[in-house]
Amino acid sequence: MSVKILICDDHAIVREGLKQIINDASDLEVTAEADSGGSAIRQVEDDKFDVVVLDISLPDQSGLDVLKQLKQIQPNLPVLMLSIHPEEFYATRVLRANASGYLTKRSAPSELVTAIRTVAQGRKYITASLAEKLADSFDGVNQPPHQKLSDREYQVLIELARGNTISEIAENLNLSVNTISTYRSRILEKMNLNNTAELIHYAIRNKLVDS
Repeated sequence: MSVKILICDDHAIVREGLKQIINDASDLEVTAEADSGGSAIRQVEDDKFDVVVLDISLPDQSGLDVLKQLKQIQPNLPVLMLSIHPEEFYATRVLRANASGYLTKRSAPSELVTAIRTVAQGRKYITASLAEKLADSFDGVNQPPHQKLSDREYQVLIELARGNTISEIAENLNLSVNTISTYRSRILEKMNLNNTAELIHYAIRNKLVDS
């Protein structure tokens, strides 16, 4: 019996590429697609899947938020997070939120089938470098300041570091401008930074965004 897979990515060309990779494996089958977080959530509520391949960057909400909602609906459903971002960006956070694995789109052609088979068996799929980062993240002594942020604060940090305005971030995250301003203040306080310029410099220095 084939492993039934739901792919969630807002780019049709990406979904098509993933389908070709997956459907070349005789034991795997893409049985549904979603182009938004809301669509993925509705499909998981209405149908049964063995694995969800979920992009972390979606038009309506963060893939991290979608992951948490999917886990509320089906706690044991394996969710493999897929992202254009390197592991440093989100991997430790999505795994803490109960994702079964994290894969960059760059490595997907060579690793996607193995990753899906691994998580479908109830195991975690992580690379050796990610395992090392996870170990460091749980070491309070070596924990960098950005790891102390909540998931939402971290999302706002990344948006600010990319040069987005408070209004743009509010629209992207479906939150009010006042809420984003409050998050910004908390981030600066927790990280002992004085302004957004210092925050951007920190993010670039720690490779949280592309320089």
